[in-house]
Amino acid sequence: MTSFVWKCERMRADRLVAILLMLQRREQVTATEVAHELEVSERTARRDLEALSVAGIPVYSLPGRGGGWRLLGGARTDLSGLTAGEARALFLVAGPASTATPAVKAALRKLVRALPEPFREQAEAAATSVVVDPQHWGSGRPEPRAPRYLDELQEAVILGVQVRLGYVDRKGRETERTVHPLGIVAKGPVWYLLSHTQDGQRTFRVDRVSSVEVTADPVQRPEGFDLAESWREIADEVDRRRTPVEAQAVCTPDGVGLLRRMLGGRLEVGPSTPDGRVEVVIRGHTEYTLAGELAWLTEWLEVTGPQGVRDHLASIGSALVARYR
Repeated sequence: MTSFVWKCERMRADRLVAILLMLQRREQVTATEVAHELEVSERTARRDLEALSVAGIPVYSLPGRGGGWRLLGGARTDLSGLTAGEARALFLVAGPASTATPAVKAALRKLVRALPEPFREQAEAAATSVVVDPQHWGSGRPEPRAPRYLDELQEAVILGVQVRLGYVDRKGRETERTVHPLGIVAKGPVWYLLSHTQDGQRTFRVDRVSSVEVTADPVQRPEGFDLAESWREIADEVDRRRTPVEAQAVCTPDGVGLLRRMLGGRLEVGPSTPDGRVEVVIRGHTEYTLAGELAWLTEWLEVTGPQGVRDHLASIGSALVARYR
């Protein structure tokens, strides 16, 4: 199930549901028909159909002339008749924690109301069990395989049960503790488990988990907990610690888009100034590295503080003039 999320985290949730609804309406579809209706390439349509099948959704292919793809049971199949595992697989990639459009989320809410009662709670839990944050921390690295205990931990999140967790910290020390799993986050290529513990909320890298023992004890979920919002707060705090230096500047309106693309979450955009420029705050690792990043933006940007960043910019400018005059 989690392997499906791993493969499909870039797959549009609205396309996933649209394909299922096409299969329900028709007895059979081809990759060409799916591609035409959803305005994607045949290769993309075929990959999406195969991903649905791999996930355990009851979709299968008929090879040869006149072949195509069918939903098990034909066009009479009711999507509310999905098994528990199938419903969870669907909601993992198309639930409220995903990038699904509002229309798709509304359709999923209707679907979850139609599910048999025993499946409904797990489907809703699956919908909010995963957050995908594509931005890497640090330099990009090749995507690793899914960590060993990812499936077990996500199962515990969906079932709402505590686990006894073996964990190796960054210094190589191994500990064991009982945690209340609250959700799973993919941050670039790295997976994290958000948990409630006796010491408060904690985040664990899943690739450092050394053992998982699922218990029958229910998770104590903090009131009002929202996985996506909680992760945003954690990521923002980590980013602030990694980039503690702030520079204030004013930027021309046509340069703000460039800054957004270059700096991402390290840029805060403020109000306009009387001369038509825009106030911005930019975070960096040190005053020197921040000056180096901003030196080539002189055409659009004027750094107003702190003085240390301005001094480094002046020094860089003098060095450039001395070398290239």
